[in-house]
Amino acid sequence: MMVSSPLTIIIFFAAWVIAWLPIALPLAKLINYQLASPLTVKQKILFLASLYPLAPVIIWFIIRQQGFSFADLGVSWDIFISLVSGLILAVATLIIVFSLESVLGLVNWNWENRPQLLANALPILVLGLAIGIVEEIVFRGFILSELDKDYPYWSAAIISSLLFALLHLVWERKTTVPQIPGLWLMGMVLVGARLADNGSLGLAWGLHTGWIWGLSCLDSAEIVTYKQPEKPWITGISQQPLAGLAGIFCLLITLVFLFLQEILLTP
Repeated sequence: MMVSSPLTIIIFFAAWVIAWLPIALPLAKLINYQLASPLTVKQKILFLASLYPLAPVIIWFIIRQQGFSFADLGVSWDIFISLVSGLILAVATLIIVFSLESVLGLVNWNWENRPQLLANALPILVLGLAIGIVEEIVFRGFILSELDKDYPYWSAAIISSLLFALLHLVWERKTTVPQIPGLWLMGMVLVGARLADNGSLGLAWGLHTGWIWGLSCLDSAEIVTYKQPEKPWITGISQQPLAGLAGIFCLLITLVFLFLQEILLTP
């Protein structure tokens, strides 16, 4: 019996939550998490570490029943080649954006914190790679491919990107709400990256990881601080780049690079 793509996606998320609850509930008690309180960075990492490994297993089971494999979702051994290109492009776009903010006099650079930056770089990279590959498999792999069965491709892209944006509200609501448009655009850019990479998730994975890595490194080491008075419409509300013009500009630059790559590499 054929199951519609929306129902398949609902089944996936339901199975993911059900599989996670026996882990999450004891973990929440262990780390003394209070539902009404915002997650600390450590608590969020622990929850992610217990939740994210379950997703590929559930997806594998679903696509196996459908007669598909991870290769059909854009995951193959050559994914690592594009991963490096995506990482480089993501870091390059961040350099461009923060350089412009520096020229405009919006940020201070605290280079005395470089030792902390170097100490954090590798652990954050590993974390970014793990988060990036799971989210790409879920949203640009599984969900996009499922929706593409029943809807036009760009309708599937819009819906999968909206789900990607809205589900960030699970972890944090106050600072996430202003980022919803930026997160949606990020999802669309990553869809474009999969197209530019001939259906592979490698380039999208690299971009996703690179942005997590770059921003988290700068934030954790406090290399960059914003000057007062802030211009949140540029730098981002609550200092969240995707909630301001800076983050949107970063994504648009990436789209230009992807477009140029498509033109240059297409015979």
